[in-house]
Amino acid sequence: MAGLIVHGQENIVNPGFYMPNRISIEAGKALHHLLDGKVCYLVDPSFPPATEIMDFLQRKGVDIEYFDFRKTTSRAVREQILARLEAGVSVVFLPGQVAKIRGTYSDVPSPFLRHVGSLHISPIPLFLGHYGNSVNSLFREVPDADTHEEFCILPKLASGPQTGERLMAAWLQKSAELFAAQPLLEGSLTTALVRAMKANPKVEIVDGMTGNTLPFFKVLGVSMAVAKKLRKRDDKRIGVILPPGPGGTIATLSCLLAGITPVLINYASSHAAFESTVRQAGLKTFITARAFMQKLPQFPWPAKEQLILVEDLLKKDLSKLSLISNVLMAKMAPAGLICNLFHTDDHKNNDEAVMLFTSGSSGEPKGVALTHRMLLANAAQCACRLDLTDCKFLASLPIFHSFGMTVTMFLPLLTGCSFCSYPNPTDARTLNELIVKHNLNLVCGTPTFGRAMLRRADANTFRSVRYFVLGAEKLQPDLEQEFIDKCGIKPLEGYGLTETSPVIGVNMPDAPMVPGSKFFVPGTVRPGIGALLPGVAIRITDVDDDTKELPLTERGMIWFKGANVFNGYVGRPELNADIFRDGWFKTGDIGQMDLNGFLTLGGRLSRFSKIGGEMVPHEGVELALNQAFELAAEDGVQIAITGVSDPQKGEALVLLSALPQHRRSSEEKEILTSIRNMLQDRQIPTLWAPKYLVPVEAIPTLPTGKLDLRGCKLLAEEALS
Repeated sequence: MAGLIVHGQENIVNPGFYMPNRISIEAGKALHHLLDGKVCYLVDPSFPPATEIMDFLQRKGVDIEYFDFRKTTSRAVREQILARLEAGVSVVFLPGQVAKIRGTYSDVPSPFLRHVGSLHISPIPLFLGHYGNSVNSLFREVPDADTHEEFCILPKLASGPQTGERLMAAWLQKSAELFAAQPLLEGSLTTALVRAMKANPKVEIVDGMTGNTLPFFKVLGVSMAVAKKLRKRDDKRIGVILPPGPGGTIATLSCLLAGITPVLINYASSHAAFESTVRQAGLKTFITARAFMQKLPQFPWPAKEQLILVEDLLKKDLSKLSLISNVLMAKMAPAGLICNLFHTDDHKNNDEAVMLFTSGSSGEPKGVALTHRMLLANAAQCACRLDLTDCKFLASLPIFHSFGMTVTMFLPLLTGCSFCSYPNPTDARTLNELIVKHNLNLVCGTPTFGRAMLRRADANTFRSVRYFVLGAEKLQPDLEQEFIDKCGIKPLEGYGLTETSPVIGVNMPDAPMVPGSKFFVPGTVRPGIGALLPGVAIRITDVDDDTKELPLTERGMIWFKGANVFNGYVGRPELNADIFRDGWFKTGDIGQMDLNGFLTLGGRLSRFSKIGGEMVPHEGVELALNQAFELAAEDGVQIAITGVSDPQKGEALVLLSALPQHRRSSEEKEILTSIRNMLQDRQIPTLWAPKYLVPVEAIPTLPTGKLDLRGCKLLAEEALS
């Protein structure tokens, strides 16, 4: 341990009631000194602190009061604490050793936070975190030699109800603040990738299509050769239209080495969405592969002169001498020399690294520039939570989805983990075969893909899998139980957004109990989507009033702050003004936390649905249907689209219609088929077609004339219940 850094000494109140999120020997010594030794420590024997901490306190001959949380009333503990404070002695609650998942920000389980809330004594929060300069050392449970502890005395909380919730909020905000201040995040993603790949030259990318393998040093060498070619072009950004695999990895890394932003194109989007993406990003050049183009004949491919084809690049445009010399350099030259040659530190920290596009409420894609800082932060946050020892990833999610890009491409490259790529996440049989053949440990997908894989699995298919993470749609309880019953593995639901790089939280397997302790912080809380990753802070506000902050345990609008959170949509100031307040990002998702820090989602008020992992804009569907039905604005609101839960796809679209021709329930099937055909005629994805039709007398609207989104959703849920 390199040492202890203490912050916030001006917040010391003597006497005061202190609540640390965790404690260590060095932090305990510092606090004891700051309180002039006039301290009483509260200890519950069923939640015992580490032996070395108790030994230190006993050697000091300090005052220790024991209480049995399960048998002592809140009033009795309150009287104990107040008696000490009135005698001029500070009181410190000592957190004990507790079973907890990696990267947990607090060692205080929920029963104790509820107990603190019932004392009605304003505490002074203390936050202790471990930090270092490498991805794997951030927030580690056992810090590396190059890490240090940061011990923060926070301002005393105001008196009032729900003290436990406010303590948790204070710890989370300090966690995010300290994480964001780490020097690692000021650097360059490109530099970090070069150094990591140089440190793990023989780790391989396995091409699941061909069975061929490519070690990291060759990936780096080929990327260097391509980057030299790209640097001669006058492109600020280049579109990458490739599936996951060696080609997509090399194209992305080549752009980064050339100082060009790779824009990862969604090749499953509509023609209009692609054209909008090209226009907003200012794209003139695209990297793809001829073989991939042949598999997507319906895609609106750019003109031939705008395309860089991987096959031609490697066989015609780059000489063998160039490829061989760059591969040898990648293998033999120091990382620093390569970084200097490509000026990788010219783009770092808050500079744009990668651009993705996410669907907007109107159907117009929104550009999200993910910075070097954001991507380094989210990779570090994921590495803090996961055990990546000898880990092998399955990379089948598209890299134009932020989860596929960050978690199954950048994360293994940055942490020296092998990954097996396969371009089709719907080919469940082959994915299962690859898991078995290569003993893959980390599998990511959507519940839709997971269900298909489960149907083609046997009891041993997922025997090697350490983490089976499912996101983008709601994980239904029946699918979760079927995984457990059939394959003995528990799928782990996660949550994230393109705007947060993307991972926010994920459930984990439970940690083993600590001997002597009766309490634990669980790895999974259902139906929650997991505990927040370290360095993410959360705020909950009233759904109808952004200025009204709610306790974290009350359901409301979710806001996030952290180093992995973006700064706004590219070229959309009108949208950004609505979603940012004092550095907090408004997600549009509704939810709440429990006192273990687990987030549960309660639906979305924003105007899109996630169906099979794809974003479907409600307003875009409404616009198309208004045109198809030839409805004019003066007719008023006659139709509305909302979403409901769906066991197969996560969500399903519902068309609320006040049109007379939609009243007959016996014609519902024919009407929906007709609507699907109308959308197809307009080259709109079939995913946008409503699954249900609900005739209504009138579409719910607000006094302002806008749709009453909650009213629409309630109408749909009641009709389909």
